[in-house]
Amino acid sequence: MRSLLTITLLASLFISWSLPVVAAEVMVEKSSVETDDFDAAFDDDFNDFDDPPGGKARPLISDPLEGWNRGVFWVNDKFYFYLVKPVARGYRVVPRPVRRSIDNFFSNLATPVRAVNALLQFKIKDTGTELGRLLVNTTVGLAGLFDPAKSQLGWEKKQEDFGQTLGYYGVGSGWYLVLPIFGPSSARDGLGIIGDYFVIDPLNYVDLKRWEYFGIKSFDYVNSLSLDPDSYEGIKRDSLDPYLFIRAAYAQHRLAKINK
Repeated sequence: MRSLLTITLLASLFISWSLPVVAAEVMVEKSSVETDDFDAAFDDDFNDFDDPPGGKARPLISDPLEGWNRGVFWVNDKFYFYLVKPVARGYRVVPRPVRRSIDNFFSNLATPVRAVNALLQFKIKDTGTELGRLLVNTTVGLAGLFDPAKSQLGWEKKQEDFGQTLGYYGVGSGWYLVLPIFGPSSARDGLGIIGDYFVIDPLNYVDLKRWEYFGIKSFDYVNSLSLDPDSYEGIKRDSLDPYLFIRAAYAQHRLAKINK
């Protein structure tokens, strides 16, 4: 029984991270990008629908493994709808303010990941903001359950990760990859996940068994997914080809973050 619970929690972690959370972020990110080049490149990734036969579209990210990626996308999609999303919806019985405080707590716990990556990119102001947020939210915010650094001081969280750091130093995205369970990624961002989760993440330096670590992470992401307003469902409903939409949105999202 414990093994089954562990597997379920681990699957929930990675699927909940991959589809709806990324989809929600890229929609927000796209609305805030003001560079015309990004919008033009984003549109190019949908040229498959209106180019004449033989026309050459210029996607934002190379996808020579599209056949494999589409197969994995289909499996992840079914796993999300039949297992992970029902769990997250059931979890919504927990009052939203409580779930929001839990989300704040885990966000505060992940501050070192954002701060270290900001520092590696020589974003000194952003590094200071993250450290200031950690101090304020850990003390006044009661171990991070609340976010007075944002609500009272206007210090916004700076989203930085090791994939962005590699991009800052000129590492290209490489091939687009849809990873089993992990979801949309790239060769560069796959390495970034290893750096963030297995090197910088402070939970790695706590005496936790591996299944306990993934159990905590799973709970974090199921909680986050319960706060998401069904973004992925909206994409599935409104997109002619959800695979192409997710691919373009993911590449747009990452490009915008690296170039900001």
